[in-house]
Parts: sequence; C-alpha cells; structure tokens
Amino acid sequence: MNIYYFANQIYQLSYAWPLYNEIGGSFIVRKYKTLLKFKRYLRGSTTSSDGLLPDTPTVRRRKLRYISDLSGIILSQSNARIHNDPEISRSVFIGHGTGDKKYGEKAHTLESFQYLFVSGPKHMAKFADSGLHFPEESLIKIGNLRFDDYINGGTSREVLMDRIGIPKRDRGRKTVLYAPTWQDGNGTLGRYAKLFCKEITAEHNLIIRPHHFDSHKVPALKLWAKINGIKRVYFSNSNRITKSDTMHDFLISDILISDTSSVLYEYLITGKPIIVANTDFSDLHSMPHRMNIMTIADSFNGSERILDVVNRNLSDGSGSCKYAEMLNNCFYFNDGGSVQRAKDFVNSIASELKQ
Repeated sequence: MNIYYFANQIYQLSYAWPLYNEIGGSFIVRKYKTLLKFKRYLRGSTTSSDGLLPDTPTVRRRKLRYISDLSGIILSQSNARIHNDPEISRSVFIGHGTGDKKYGEKAHTLESFQYLFVSGPKHMAKFADSGLHFPEESLIKIGNLRFDDYINGGTSREVLMDRIGIPKRDRGRKTVLYAPTWQDGNGTLGRYAKLFCKEITAEHNLIIRPHHFDSHKVPALKLWAKINGIKRVYFSNSNRITKSDTMHDFLISDILISDTSSVLYEYLITGKPIIVANTDFSDLHSMPHRMNIMTIADSFNGSERILDVVNRNLSDGSGSCKYAEMLNNCFYFNDGGSVQRAKDFVNSIASELKQ
C-alpha cells in the first residue's frame, strides 16, 4: 500500500516522522524549493534512493488539486485541502502542534479530511473553539506521536549533548531551552534572545531553538555571541528533524522558556518547569483552565532578571505534579504506544482499500 506524507515545511514533518520510521512511505511537497530542502535535511535517513540524491527518501512535487490519481493513504501535517479520490485513497490530518494559536482562515479545510489523528482533549477543544464539526468515526484517538521516543528512552542524553556540542565540563550545569515562535504569534526571539544569552549563560547552558521561519537569524546571533565573548549558548535547527528533534532538546534541558509556541504543551511530557515569555499576542484559542498553561507556569515580562526567574523555578520542586496533571488533561494515553496505534489504524484503512 502506498503511504504519502504532505508538509509545507520540513519542520512540520517531524510530527509524522516517528510513524514514517515505522511504516515508510514517500513525501509530497508543493514547491521545488521545499523539495530540495527535504532532500538536503533528510539525506542519510534511508539507504534507498529515488535517483536524485543517494540515501534520501522519495520526495515528489505535486499540486494538491491534481493528486486524485494517487492511491493509498495520504497523511498531512498541513491544513491545506487534499484533493484526493476517496474511492482509491484516504486522507488523514495529523497537523503540526496543539498549542493555543488558532488554525486561521483555513480552519474549515480540516472538515474535508476523511480522518483526523487526535492527540488529546486539547486537540478536541481547539476543534470546538474553531467551530469545526466532524463525524465521530473520523476522529481517531492516537495521542502525541512525538512523545513515544521520550517516554520509551530511545535516545541517550549524553549522545545528544555530544551532538549539540555541550562539553563534558559544562554538563554539571543546568540547561535552559529557549524555544520561541515566530512573528505569527508575536514570537520573542528578537526581543529576548540577546538578553537571555547575557544573563542565563552566567550560570547555565542555554539552547536556543528558533521557529523554522526564524532559523535564518541564527548565523547573526552566533556571530554576535562570539564577538561578545558569550559562551555556553547553543543553537538547535528545527529543519534537522533527524538530528535535532524537539524531543532531543527536551531531554537535554532542565527547564523551558517559550511564548505562544505549541512546545509549551509538548514540554509537559518532561514534568520539568516551564516559563512563559509574555507577548501581547491575543489571537489565541479560548481554553478551559485545566488546558491552559498560563494557569500553572511561571511568566516573564522583563520586569525582573530572567536568571532569577529561571533559578526560582529550578529550585521549586513542587511543580511536577501540576505539570503531570495538565499533561493528562491535554493529551491522550502518554504511554509510549501512540505510533503503534497510528500504525494499526493506517494498516486497517489500507486493508479496506485493498478490498
């Protein structure tokens, strides 16, 4: 059975990557530029080749309005409309995060999918707040596919520290992960990155993981840090989904700072402290308190030193229970078996198509 994955950008693909590693498949993109980026960053992730570059998965450029000839399962990380033929294929929406930012103008496109993988009650609350309605049988409870590797201990923390470049002499320090969103959410990278570099690295390691659309700003930040003699700051590339996955940064870090990014909720899987860098962005979903990170996380608005906020949260050992409670309020299962559930479902609908 043919399996296809569609994403507008490579970072979105990280939400389906654990499933791809289990069942394989090929990738669909809409632009040649994106095709080349997929080839670049996924090189070495497979031993096969489609004739363009060795050791890279098959990637094809297709316009979504002209894919009715594709037979099989089409899994999408974007809410773009999939114009498939339901007689020979099935479309499945996975998406790329369940934060508080709204789906936007194309929210109702989700109603065109035959199935939707649902990561948890928060995912359902987002649908409801967007005014979306689905047949009950189209909503497939999967959990968060990305959590499995973290839960099951699939990667060594020491290996990941080697990979990002943290020397052994600094591994006794705490590591702070700063993962802001971009301008679509009033991301705080431009406002706080240099401040955090100056203050946090005085005592701790700092990993900066910008949003994909801000990754081009990293070279200038690296140069600035070097000129100013700032050490113990490291950068994680969201495009490198095989080597720099978000869950890898979660494992290395001891605390998270973010703004309106969905990582605020994904970080709950760690049980570690979370700080929300306040922004004036207000176009967010209305969430019940039990699914609103602002009700339990500390916040930073620039009125006190970020190092003081970090240290206060690192020394407070009472937060893990409230983070664990919100994790289970927001996500289904959290048992390390989400990929298997997704795999079983894909196999079941593939079997239907074969008949």
